Amino acid sequence: MKKRGRGLGCAWYGTGYGNGFPDVSSAFVEIHDDGSVSVLTGAIDVGQGSSTIFAQIAAEELGIDADEVTVISGDTDTTPDSGTSAATRHTYNTGNAVIKAVTQAKAGLLAYAARALHCTSADGIELKDHRVRVKGEPARSLPLAEVVSQARLDGERFLGSESYTARTTRVNPETGQGSPYWPYAFGCQVAEVEVDTETGNVRVLKVVAAHDLGKAINPLQAEGQIAGGIAQGVGFALLEEVQLSEGQIKNPSLSQYLIPTVLDTPEIHAILVEEPEETGPYGAKGLGEPAMLPTIAAIVNAIDDAVGVRITSLPATPEKILAALAGPSKT
Repeated sequence: MKKRGRGLGCAWYGTGYGNGFPDVSSAFVEIHDDGSVSVLTGAIDVGQGSSTIFAQIAAEELGIDADEVTVISGDTDTTPDSGTSAATRHTYNTGNAVIKAVTQAKAGLLAYAARALHCTSADGIELKDHRVRVKGEPARSLPLAEVVSQARLDGERFLGSESYTARTTRVNPETGQGSPYWPYAFGCQVAEVEVDTETGNVRVLKVVAAHDLGKAINPLQAEGQIAGGIAQGVGFALLEEVQLSEGQIKNPSLSQYLIPTVLDTPEIHAILVEEPEETGPYGAKGLGEPAMLPTIAAIVNAIDDAVGVRITSLPATPEKILAALAGPSKT
């Protein structure tokens, strides 16, 4: 017999290294003669999309398109250190470093443009639609590439090199007070499962996931992060287990250590909750690891709802479910 159930999982997650550990990201930015931009950072994009985010940030600040920004990452000969691609930290930490570096490069450009456009102050200049122009007077403008190219002939270059440090503190051992992490990410998911009471097999049918990410700089990419986290959560909850014997891994291959495939991935409905984080780039904060955490609890709770047994060790394999069903029912 196949029975269905639904379960809720909630999570909050402190992003970054935390607990006062030095958490520094750095970035270098150059605006080139043709109006294009290079962003150099040590932040490695391992599929989470950080390089796309950095390009969007630089483009937004300089009034150009994201595809005109080249992000160079991980070249230890040229890029500044930005820490590890871990702890859901790059959008927040390195994103802030990129904004600071772009702002520094932009300041020199605005000052030069103010002189070129006979504006009394750099504060009166803005960058928009690939042009440098006087605020409120669109007719008084020049192409960005023309301004940068002329500045180069005049011996000026527009560079920025900045760092950002996450502000956390160690927890006071006596009072328990402090700021061990910042910012925190929050998420909530509901999973619907189908449990076969004869085989113990679990099929995850649907997951609805709502996640607070501050501000979605790239909504499509954020939805992809949530989908990826859910897929990993399915593996964590139902399939993945390292089997050890006397210090040796007994299931070292993917034919023995099972991970979800596209056929195991449920229908996913992602909800982006945007509550801007005032210290983040454009209000953004991290989403990577928090996307997986509620999935596991939601699936285990859904199994309980479907067949009335509580699985207390992961993964929730068919063998464990059948053993639980054979014993006293738990509600």
